[in-house]
Amino acid sequence: MGQTELSEQEVFRRNSLEQLRGLGIEPYPAAEYVVNAWSKEIKESFKDEDAARRQVSVAGRIMSRRIMGKASFMELQDSEGRIQIYVSRDDVCPGDNKELYNTVFKKLLDIGDYVGIEGYVFRTQMGEISVHASALTILSKSLRPLPVVKMKDGVVYDGFGDPEQRYRQRYIDLVVNEGVKDVFLRRTKIFNSMREFFNLRGYTEVDTPVLQSIPGGAAARPFVTHHNALDIDLYLRIANELYLKRLIVGGFDGVYEFSRNFRNEGMDRTHNPEFTCMEIYVAYKDYKWMMKFTEELLEKICLDVNGTTRVVYAGHEIDFKAPYKRITMTEAIRENTGIDISGMGEEELRDVCRSTGVEQDATMGKGKLIDAIFGHACEANYIQPTFITDYPIEMSPLTKKHRNDPRLTERFELMVCGKEIANAYSELNDPVDQRVRFEEQLKLSEKGDDEAMFIDRDFLRALEYGMPPTSGMGIGMDRLTMFLTGRESIQEVLLFPQMRPEWNVKPEKE
Repeated sequence: MGQTELSEQEVFRRNSLEQLRGLGIEPYPAAEYVVNAWSKEIKESFKDEDAARRQVSVAGRIMSRRIMGKASFMELQDSEGRIQIYVSRDDVCPGDNKELYNTVFKKLLDIGDYVGIEGYVFRTQMGEISVHASALTILSKSLRPLPVVKMKDGVVYDGFGDPEQRYRQRYIDLVVNEGVKDVFLRRTKIFNSMREFFNLRGYTEVDTPVLQSIPGGAAARPFVTHHNALDIDLYLRIANELYLKRLIVGGFDGVYEFSRNFRNEGMDRTHNPEFTCMEIYVAYKDYKWMMKFTEELLEKICLDVNGTTRVVYAGHEIDFKAPYKRITMTEAIRENTGIDISGMGEEELRDVCRSTGVEQDATMGKGKLIDAIFGHACEANYIQPTFITDYPIEMSPLTKKHRNDPRLTERFELMVCGKEIANAYSELNDPVDQRVRFEEQLKLSEKGDDEAMFIDRDFLRALEYGMPPTSGMGIGMDRLTMFLTGRESIQEVLLFPQMRPEWNVKPEKE
């Protein structure tokens, strides 16, 4: 296939590129360009009473230009924001050759080009803090025109707003749409705040395998790949739980990991097949301790990132200030349906599903039936942070039995605005019980449940050497970022969300 036909603007810019080279100007210079100031800092530190003019060297992308004969203005966008640049022909071309200004600045520079500016900071007669250019260096020629987003009376015109375009071309989204970059800066702050919380308590950040022979630690359908050298199929990890618990067996008191996980499942506004989860495991603790730990963690992150524990999400004001409400799953179902499912068998639960309009099929065991009832009748009603606790044993094959009721487990999920953002257990450390739970999962798999867990024999072997009492907790980092930035779609907090490819990804043949 030949090259896609170029637009008039693309042809014009390529011609400008060649003209610049014809003038002896390299549009993509190799030498370092030293930057010593940035737009935001320049504006914040400027003082009209300073007698000495501050000399600066700035660099960025041209976002607009106003050409007015011998003097012109441009708006330069750097990593912190935008600043106005004043360009005078006599300053940037101090010799006799003024045609360089007329040719290069007026005709061969375009919106989107990267330039470096040396000059001094001043305030214009209109009151705008600007840089008066004494030298201009072309750093990179843009061969495609940027979308020109205009705003008038608070209304955006010609916006780059189509979601599919924005997610495919995030590099353009970041340049032209205000606020997008801030989401990802805050995402980084969330990770850093969490790391700080864990590190101050002496817990160790680790890395565990992405390619696994057993896709363990969660109930999910895995992606399958093939290892050519070993000639075996492997799975992209669906969770890192079983490897982190192996490290507790090995003698670590506390380990955590920001894990890139992959689940071969549906995509919607809160799910992406590739996502980031943080999991932490702490020896000698239980799920009650972990609830308090989670409250303290989330309150700190909110304050670090937003300066307040209150956020607005989907029209609700959410307050992450500890403590949070606690309610058992059985109580939650009874509270929202009037039905007590305690002690019910599979057929009784199917009757509950029928009476409450919950979809169910023959592949679903007790755990999935209870989960479906809760999801249908309860989840959406928990807006403020709420711990749903004490899950039935069928729903939690890696969780320790409840100390007071063997039909339940010591587990909680933290619900916010009807969505789960944290999941935690008192970890099952009885290897005999764990083997029985895995075998129950195998029966579900034989029934047709393609999300049932595999039996991980090496993990069972590790438990047989002894794992101390441990509590573990996982937080969906993408979903947490959604809440703390007020974004209602997971694609808004992923730099490059999964999408169908635009072009044939196989090698093209002429």
